[in-house]
Amino acid sequence: MQLNFDNRFVNELPGDLTGVMQSRQTQGVCWSLAQPTQVAKPRLLAHSREVAELLDLSEEDIHSRAFLAAFSGNQLLPGMTPYAACYGGHQFGNWAGQLGDGRAIALGEAINGRGQRWELQLKGAGMTPYSRRADGRAVLRSSLREFLCSEAMHHLGIPTTRALSLVATGEPVLRDMLYDGNPAMEPGAIVCRVSRSFIRFGNFEILASYGQRDLLQRLIAFTIDRDFPEIDMQSGDRLAIWFRTVCEKTARLVVEWLRVGFVHGVMNTDNMSILGLTIDYGPYGWVDNFDPNWTPNTTDENWRRYALAKQPSIARWNLERLAVALETVAPSRAILDEGLAHFDESLQEYLSGMLTAKFGLQQIKVEDASLIEDAFELMQQANVDMTEFFRALADLKQQAPDLSLLKSAFYQEFLYRELEEKFNGWLKRYVARLSGQQDTDEARRRRMNAVNPRFVPRNYLAQQAIDAAMQDDFSMLDRLMEAARHPYDEDIPPELTAKRPDWAIDKPGCSMLSCSS
Repeated sequence: MQLNFDNRFVNELPGDLTGVMQSRQTQGVCWSLAQPTQVAKPRLLAHSREVAELLDLSEEDIHSRAFLAAFSGNQLLPGMTPYAACYGGHQFGNWAGQLGDGRAIALGEAINGRGQRWELQLKGAGMTPYSRRADGRAVLRSSLREFLCSEAMHHLGIPTTRALSLVATGEPVLRDMLYDGNPAMEPGAIVCRVSRSFIRFGNFEILASYGQRDLLQRLIAFTIDRDFPEIDMQSGDRLAIWFRTVCEKTARLVVEWLRVGFVHGVMNTDNMSILGLTIDYGPYGWVDNFDPNWTPNTTDENWRRYALAKQPSIARWNLERLAVALETVAPSRAILDEGLAHFDESLQEYLSGMLTAKFGLQQIKVEDASLIEDAFELMQQANVDMTEFFRALADLKQQAPDLSLLKSAFYQEFLYRELEEKFNGWLKRYVARLSGQQDTDEARRRRMNAVNPRFVPRNYLAQQAIDAAMQDDFSMLDRLMEAARHPYDEDIPPELTAKRPDWAIDKPGCSMLSCSS
């Protein structure tokens, strides 16, 4: 097995070369050397064949001793330079100071045969200088969730980091899953995350907070050159162009989350990718019954700062924090304000396009706003399942609209009966709107089903895979991964597309999750 490494991040930016894992402040550097901690009995549990192909790895490579040794953290491959990145962040609206990769260790940047650069990172591979009071490890349940969801998001068409492998460490990890004072030993695991870049808003924030303007300028120039090659490095306004691009990518990201009902759960600035990728899968969730105020994060239960409908405004708030950091080296504040204004414009443009597609419209009109708003209000009142509602709506026949078509999206029969008249009234308006289009039911159905997934890795499905994995059974994970590869297809097994069952409403891992790994 051979990977071609070209580690620009560590080669071109200053780092802490001591190799000391003691938790400490590391001013004046962008990274610190961090060797993975060896584990007792590593075992490959799952891998993504698509990501393996990105890295030019064969099935024989994946099942080799060298692969297991490298991606369990037990032995480095030639060219690997393991490190942990230094960054800060605003967490739940407050500046938290230095954070950094506390349980993630980058192995290096691999260049594939097509010249694409992919950074490889082990999550759960042991302590780093940024682990603070933690052990740098991860447990099977959180690792499986990240492995599954990052690949599912890719196939849904949503910008995301990827996952190459899921490896059991053979060592237990102590965690208090519910933060209720009852910690327990759980099996440990490591995910290999793959991305074009793991640079976050917080990488820039920490340097600005230390007043390290020269290093901040170096990091900006490096990021533009490596990760935004489309921006001309000779351009005098490249900072303005770059920030505007970051704002647009971020706008697109949150709209894509809304399209499929995904809630990140921890939109801190240290969890915001500079490339507009979904990054750091912690207490994420998929909305079942539509509720714009729903959050999957127990830590956020009282404030609901990161609830479903608040994600766009939080994205802008995070961009504002990035702008504050960049302002220390920008030629003027105006160019950053222009970028933020572009976020607002892009957000509206993407939202408009997304809603037009979800409802099967060919173009949006001013009067469509009330039709769409009323639909979501009814969905919330009726406790309607968001994913099922839009797939059922696509099957509507304009010549014979039938409310019973939407019944499958209701969780409670009494709400269906109670709101039947209101839904029928809305359907009449919707059919009247569709009649103004030069369109067939089948053409509209195909368009809607191309943006409204049949399958999403709902929390209860992921939990079933976790429960089985705890018994050394990975068949459910395999089934979910296969469904995730074709999330818009009709022929997905019905048990993988079913609404959330009643038993999952309050079950840990199925409704809300903590930040504990």
